[in-house]
Parts: sequence; C-alpha cells; structure tokens
Amino acid sequence: MKAVVATAYGPPERYTVMEVPTPQPGPGQIQVRISAASINPTDVRLPGGEYRGAVELEFPHVPGNDFAGTVSQVGPGVTAFQVGDEIFGEAVPRAMRAVASPTRPSLSTGSLAEYAVFEADTPLIAHRPAGLSAPDAAALATAGLTALAMIGTAEVHEGETVLAVGATGGVGTAVVPLLVAAGARVIATATAADADTLRGLGAAEVIGYAETDYPQGVDTAFNLTLPADRLTGIARALRPGGRLVTIVHPPPQPDHLGRDDVGLRFVLDLDGRFGGMREVGELAVGGRLPATISRRYTLDQGPQACVDLVRAHTLGKLVVTM
Repeated sequence: MKAVVATAYGPPERYTVMEVPTPQPGPGQIQVRISAASINPTDVRLPGGEYRGAVELEFPHVPGNDFAGTVSQVGPGVTAFQVGDEIFGEAVPRAMRAVASPTRPSLSTGSLAEYAVFEADTPLIAHRPAGLSAPDAAALATAGLTALAMIGTAEVHEGETVLAVGATGGVGTAVVPLLVAAGARVIATATAADADTLRGLGAAEVIGYAETDYPQGVDTAFNLTLPADRLTGIARALRPGGRLVTIVHPPPQPDHLGRDDVGLRFVLDLDGRFGGMREVGELAVGGRLPATISRRYTLDQGPQACVDLVRAHTLGKLVVTM
C-alpha cells in the first residue's frame, strides 16, 4: 500500500510517499481502508524527535492520528464493527501506548496511508453518521474530542466571558461554537483575514494576537497555542478566581501564570471522559460542531500537508483524502 512515511527522525520536508506492507488486524483489531485523514501537530513533532527519551519510534514510521474510512477486515473477537462499516476517530501511534488510555487504548499503525489497523474497543472510534462526510469526520476527530474535554474541564456557565487564544486552529474552530452553544460570550484571537470565519462560528469579538489587545476580567481563558513560559499575559486577563485551561504540551505549572489567585487546568482526554467519538458525530450532524477545513490534499501530497501545518498559517484543519 501507499503511505506517507518518515524514514528517520527529522523535519516533515524529509517525509516521502512510498510502498509499505499493508498492516493486518490481530485479535481485537480492525483494518480500515482510509478515506480521509487530518493533520495534527503530533504527526510532525513525534517524527521530529521532540518526544525522544519518552517515546522512541521505529522506522519507517507512518504518521496520522485522525481518520475516516471503511472497515475492510475484522480481527478475532471484534463485535462492535463489521466489514463495510463507515467509521471515524482518533488513534495515537503504537509507540505512544504509555500515554493512551490504560484500559481501552486507541492505537493505530498511522492513518496517512491507504490502510491502517486500529484497536476496536475504544470510545475514540465510532460509526460515522450518514450526514457527516468523511473529510469532515476526519477533521473533527481530535479537534472535536479536545473541544468537548475543554468545555467539560472548564465548567463554563451561561453568561460567562471566555477568551480563546489561538482560536483559528483545529481545536479553536471546534470549541468556539460549543462555547457559544453553552451560552458563553467568546472573545477570540485571530488575524484580520480569519476574523470573519470566527464571527461566523459565533465569536462575539475578534481581537489581535498582542497581549495588549487582551480584555480584562474574563471568567475563563482557553490557551490553544502558547507554550508554558508565555502564559502570564493570558493569566492577567482573568478575573480573580478565573480559570486558565490549556492543551499545549508540556503542561504548565502554576508559577508560569505570575499570579496565584486563578485556577490552572491542563486538558488531555484519551479516555473520552467528557464525550467520545459518538458524541462528536452527534454534535456534528446536529449542526452544533461544524468542521472548518482550509486546505485539502491527495495522499501523494501528504508530506506537503505536514510541511504546511508547521510552516504556513493554518485556519481550521488540513485534510488528506485518499
């Protein structure tokens, strides 16, 4: 089969498309013919060597966590899916088993390929609803799951004001409409070129990226992009007792905020505690969780999609279709 491949640690410019053996499902696993896959930072950071020491890769490595596709083979013991089922979801590389759910891990051989093998017993894979296209499903897998976890972790209440920093990315464009549906007033950071998209998703106000543009006295701040050593500006925007919720790894410590009268919460939900892929699909077909796709690529263009994620400004998600 054809796949996007990293042959050694290095930047995405070194990725290539090549023929590799088609993975076969074992007990409790399913093989999926991939229809679409979306690009995430881990697809570049892991082969880039950022996690070496904690996670060691074997090469050749096929990146790709998010996918939509058709079940093509079913391994022994699988009852939740059958050949021909249309499914979608998120699964981390097998090398990252240590960070996956300890009880129902969602692992795969990499979705930037014509075929991939996944664990069947996980809340992070579900049947794709008929009203949800494969590209949209792939775009919403990690983004939608993370957005649900952020909403649940922050415990946002109706009438609260939320500052979303980095709102134009995949998670940002997913979480803004969910915040609006929860009754929050959303202030989102974006470039002028992306402002209309965020307003269309429900943001009440769109501001620039400069800390001097941040409002004061917000109830909650969502950090979707800044590293731990750059959180003081967001923290200053919070009211006393406010909450800063971040998804950026590595997790920050309270002293990164420069104040001790606000809460800090790091979100990484690989158990689906705040909602799994079935809930993502239901929200999507119900119109409450739209997919924002800015660029589409063929599998042969998959390496360029990975390059574009880290070298170019991205609005929403980049999706590779097979």
